[in-house]
Amino acid sequence: MKRISSGSPFELKMGYSRAVVKGDWCFVSGTTGYDYTTMTMPGDVAQQTQNCFATIRGALAEAGFAMEDIVRVQYTLTDAALVDAVVPVLGEHLGEIRPAATMVIAGLIRPEMLIEVEVTAFRG
Repeated sequence: MKRISSGSPFELKMGYSRAVVKGDWCFVSGTTGYDYTTMTMPGDVAQQTQNCFATIRGALAEAGFAMEDIVRVQYTLTDAALVDAVVPVLGEHLGEIRPAATMVIAGLIRPEMLIEVEVTAFRG
């Protein structure tokens, strides 16, 4: 088993890895819109979603996986009114891949977090 970190201070404090690889599976934790190079969070939900996918892409690459290996995704948005703003970004990153998906409307752990994206990838 291999554990991958994005460098987020939340990982150590909260006891999780950005991703865990077990055999041909890669489980990427819920990823929020932080830009982990600057530890900033944009106010725009579409930009937060772009940042989520940048973090996911990086974790998958470090694990030896590609975006095309994603088989499952869960989106968590804090408000249903945000859906229309993120749909183009979701289509940009996963439109051709078309994994099984679930969208949930729920609160997140910080008020600035508007979206969280979690994926599971399989290569085989």
